[in-house]
Amino acid sequence: MRIFVLGAGGTGSLLAQLLERQGHTVWCGDRDPERARRFLGRKSALKVVEANARNLWSIVRAGRGANLVINASPAVFNKIILRAALRLRAHYLDLNSHLTHHPFRPEQFRFHKQFLAKNRAALICAGAAPGLTNLLAQRGSEMLDAVEAVHIRLFESTESKDPVSTWSADVAYDEAISRPRVYRHGRFSLAKRFDEREKFRFPPPIGEVPVYLAAQDEVCMLPYVMPVRDVDAKIGGNDFDRLRRWYRQGKLNRSAGIVRKRFPETLTPRRVAKLIRQGILENARFAAAVLVRGMKDDQPILLRWDASFPTLYTIRQRGLVSTPIAYATAHLAAIFVKHFPRDSAGVIGPESLPAETRRAILAAARSRDFRIALKTTRLKKQEDDDF
Repeated sequence: MRIFVLGAGGTGSLLAQLLERQGHTVWCGDRDPERARRFLGRKSALKVVEANARNLWSIVRAGRGANLVINASPAVFNKIILRAALRLRAHYLDLNSHLTHHPFRPEQFRFHKQFLAKNRAALICAGAAPGLTNLLAQRGSEMLDAVEAVHIRLFESTESKDPVSTWSADVAYDEAISRPRVYRHGRFSLAKRFDEREKFRFPPPIGEVPVYLAAQDEVCMLPYVMPVRDVDAKIGGNDFDRLRRWYRQGKLNRSAGIVRKRFPETLTPRRVAKLIRQGILENARFAAAVLVRGMKDDQPILLRWDASFPTLYTIRQRGLVSTPIAYATAHLAAIFVKHFPRDSAGVIGPESLPAETRRAILAAARSRDFRIALKTTRLKKQEDDDF
């Protein structure tokens, strides 16, 4: 395919290189081509053109000739880039939602009829979390006769002396100021930020950490495709603890806007390497757990999926320079592209892909250096949840 990647930051640049290795014709668009070059590396032969995600026609000019437009820009630009993909008569893929038009339904679904009319597919939220987490939740639901609850638990930790954006600073800020969505007793609602503290045990070496409600797209996607009573998402780790502390100190509010001292620009690979050499950035971890509780043959069952990804230290040992979240998201997105539903049309979430496609993506994820483990626990009837 001819693929145009819009947004050549930490994730988009790595994704573009992975897609080129798959044999696709790839070029990148960014509002700052020189900065994009620093992410791609001076030795990269990938073409970078100037493209402003705020401007529809800038995207159309830069992406002319593409079969697939990949939106690796902040989700606030989703609607503009979706319109550009339609103008280009191209398929579309993105990494997350912004939930602006409707608080409990991804804004991308507003374009479903338009993509149907163009006979093009828009695969949304196709990264690690959301993305892989959606697939694991759907796979768990297929293994049960009835699903009662789905719980997403994430761990994000950076061992650094100063605040470091190992993921998009804009995404981290948006996550911090947004109210979490929850689906309880069959109804959506907005919860308090950093509420409902819970002790959750991740696999070693992480162990037990406190997690709190967070704004995650999975909560606003899964209830539309599976009969479930409760869905929520919580995050733990020192990155999220820092956000919680700033929130309690009154340093996080939408009116003040993003403060670069707290949310610095995403690190370029060279900057990551320098901070590691200086001992400022020591390590970083990212892990995800998906718990699906329900019934099988009248027996209460808890299915738990654990997905762990290479640490910053491990990635660096391999001679690569990427952060764990960007690494995981880019590799998962590349797998989604490899199995892109080109024969489908409309806006599609990962959980709505055909079963054989979902299985192929999970198999490809396992074949890489991601660890995905399933644990099945038989619960006593009426017993309280114990995670």
